Amino acid sequence: MTLAGVEQRVLDAVGRGEARLLDDLRALVRIPSVVGQEGPCQAAVRRMLEDLGLTVHAFEPVLEEVRRHHAYVEVPWSYEGRPNVIGMLRGHGGGRSLILNGHVDVVSPEPVDAWSVDPWGAVERDGRIYGRGALDMKAGIAAILGAVRAIRDAGVSLRGDLHVHSVIEEEAGGGGGTLACFLKGYTADALIIAEPGGVAVAHAGVLYFRVRVTGKTAHAGQAHTGVNAIGKMHAIYDALIELDGRRAAEHRFELFERSVGRSCHLNIGAHRAGDWPSTVAGWAVMECRISFVPGERMEDVRREVEAVIAKAAAADPWLAEHPPVVEWFGWHGDPWVQDEGHPLVQTVRDAVESVTGQPAPVHGKAAGMDTRFAMYFGMPALSYGPGGERTHGLDEYVERESVIRCAKVLALSALRWCGVA
Repeated sequence: MTLAGVEQRVLDAVGRGEARLLDDLRALVRIPSVVGQEGPCQAAVRRMLEDLGLTVHAFEPVLEEVRRHHAYVEVPWSYEGRPNVIGMLRGHGGGRSLILNGHVDVVSPEPVDAWSVDPWGAVERDGRIYGRGALDMKAGIAAILGAVRAIRDAGVSLRGDLHVHSVIEEEAGGGGGTLACFLKGYTADALIIAEPGGVAVAHAGVLYFRVRVTGKTAHAGQAHTGVNAIGKMHAIYDALIELDGRRAAEHRFELFERSVGRSCHLNIGAHRAGDWPSTVAGWAVMECRISFVPGERMEDVRREVEAVIAKAAAADPWLAEHPPVVEWFGWHGDPWVQDEGHPLVQTVRDAVESVTGQPAPVHGKAAGMDTRFAMYFGMPALSYGPGGERTHGLDEYVERESVIRCAKVLALSALRWCGVA
């Protein structure tokens, strides 16, 4: 049989397995797996991989090992009961190996009462499957499973090894997930992560920071004797908003502009202050996220933020004497760019065009992804996954047909990259 005939046989097998693929997706969505609580969902993925006849390994990350890598992001949870799960489909030799990667962790669905459906219900309406993680990214995992199942059901043997990585903690930096897998030796000749959306070959760098301002407490009946930290924080807030606008104008990266219309952002995501209505607020804290583009250095971005805050403080007599404290915490990720001309990118773009009949332009994402870890291990990488809307938002959904389409693209990509025995 010609290669084209083999590919068609696999695509037909994806179609025949559509019901099973969607059942897997619904089953995964119905298992709550907020980041830090991924164990039960990983147990389900392990059973699914074993049912496919893959050789399956699972391991819990060792904190002392993963935190040695400079890209590791600290998290507040233990790794006990939170394994990464690896499925291996061994090739016959002479081909290139490939990792298909997905994360089971999801962000909180709160406020749950604002959803129109149960966020853990996997409700289907009008060709959409709703639920927290339905799009980001349990649909990607289901598509990976569907692609591997189709290759097996079609009786096709690959030349190169095909790996399936189901990982934890992507939403909190990925240190205990994809990075831990690579540090454990589970690497390959290329990496595809089934994150939602088209062919993504770049993403922004990301840093989290908090700003602490100290005021002077006093009884509300003598408020004129105190210094309200809430008001003092306003100057810092305004300075950061101005910095956000200036950076957006000065730092442009075409792949990001192509997808979201803007390359970098500074977001003030949390603002807390004081603890009693009858007390002048003696403290205020803001927590922020800043992104940066390829070509910028992490240390330069940190210095820029700190300089802006120091300048704003110097203009206020109280803050000049009681300077704000800047703390860098949590997520710290470098920007990542994959050469568009690499054979992996062309392989996946060709697979998309074969399945859809449409060209597959590449783009970048203004958010961090686990693809960045590949560059530390000499692997080409990209992301490609199903379509939908409302990632991290209310009534998140994935388009049913896009999950099937993704499975077909991943299956063709595996055939063409790994080779057929």
